[in-house]
Amino acid sequence: MKIRAVQIWGFLLAVLGWIFVACSMAMEGWKISSIGGQGGSAVIKVGWYWSSLWRACFTDSSSTSNCYDFPVLWSVEGYLQIVRALLMSGMGVGVLAFILSLVGMECTYIGGKDKEKNRSVFTGGICHVTSGMLAASGYALYAQHVSAEYFNPRFDGLEFELGTPLFLGWSGCAFQITGGIFFLVSVCRLWSQTYTNIPHSIKSASKIL
Repeated sequence: MKIRAVQIWGFLLAVLGWIFVACSMAMEGWKISSIGGQGGSAVIKVGWYWSSLWRACFTDSSSTSNCYDFPVLWSVEGYLQIVRALLMSGMGVGVLAFILSLVGMECTYIGGKDKEKNRSVFTGGICHVTSGMLAASGYALYAQHVSAEYFNPRFDGLEFELGTPLFLGWSGCAFQITGGIFFLVSVCRLWSQTYTNIPHSIKSASKIL
């Protein structure tokens, strides 16, 4: 695959992953719990408790929801603050990665000389990988907290299950990290081509002399 194609694929994957992470932050239902009773041979769910990074809600069987928005930052549970910080930091690093990689890509005509463009792409690739790792750490922390309550036999509160936004976010992190690796591979291929061409240039110069 050509280096330009590798960089384009890396950029598309990184953009898609960043969008997935951003969408997951705005989605509801990070953790879900249902309450209900037995009716005949089927379980009738009469209510759902669900929570996101920003609020907690209860929805009854008539689809009426009562929500409670989380108050100011310092009154929210500690793990939620850490998850928010990790996700927002990952998104911020991702924006920086977009700028660096876009400037340094082979198909763009900005960014200066080839050496400077390669350096920008390499730094952008590292930022993409870092962005994905930061966001993945946030999802893992949230999932660990929910799972610890769910599998704790001494926990007597509502047992929540993991919601769709977590899996969407993990997919986005995988796309971001893969896109960053594509950028790093493209630069390594360029550098390897440069180093292999050096001996040939030395031989040609010696023949001329």
